[in-house]
Amino acid sequence: MKLVWANVLAIYQRELQSYFITPWGYLIAGVFWLISGFFFSILYYNLAAQSILMGSDPNLPPVDYAYELIRTFLRVLGQVVLFILPILSMNLYTEERKRGTLELLATSPITNWAVALAKLSAVVTFFFTILLPIVTYQIFALSGASPAISLEPLLWGYFGLLLLASAILSLGMFISSLTDNTIVAAIVTFGLVLLLSLIDAISNSTTGIVTDIISHISLLKHYENLVQGVVDSSSIVAFVSYILLGIFLTAQSVEAFRFQRS
Repeated sequence: MKLVWANVLAIYQRELQSYFITPWGYLIAGVFWLISGFFFSILYYNLAAQSILMGSDPNLPPVDYAYELIRTFLRVLGQVVLFILPILSMNLYTEERKRGTLELLATSPITNWAVALAKLSAVVTFFFTILLPIVTYQIFALSGASPAISLEPLLWGYFGLLLLASAILSLGMFISSLTDNTIVAAIVTFGLVLLLSLIDAISNSTTGIVTDIISHISLLKHYENLVQGVVDSSSIVAFVSYILLGIFLTAQSVEAFRFQRS
């Protein structure tokens, strides 16, 4: 058992290192920081101007603009990552197919589940590291807010963003295990992400039992709950279910590849 976990750790370290020793990882991080910083600046100055304008009217109820900024920015980030994540997941298995090492992984003593878990953990860790600067400058920018901001909604929101990213990356990992073409993997994953967005839009335009069913399978709906500060166990279960589904499908895909080769 220790040998298995040692091999999993080795795969995890190799995959994580690949994001930091190649320009590709820094390019993705730079684009993500540029886009997120652009939207944060716009939202920050718009809400600041709005607070000054509405603060001059004593008849209006007080508004926690810092909290509104956190929620609005997290919603925007939830949309931005939908375009970034397919690019992150497209190389998880396609490169293994190109280099001919997928067969070695499929026939190694390490289970396909363990390999998939190691690869997913590495890409989620990388995504977590590129989130840290965003959280830092957001806390710094809002440190002088009055009333003082509470870190709880901020942390729950980013926890939800990390769960959303993990679920999409897990499904994208499965798609990447089906092809040796990174562009195809990215496009198909983006199509899946678009489908998830459409599901969320459909749930907003329906009522009754249809809305309830769609709400249970809509990742964006569960993410919105966490952004709003609604910590529902069903949302956590939904994210974990998508993550496990992606790992399971990836393991089955690699197993099918091994049988084809044999």
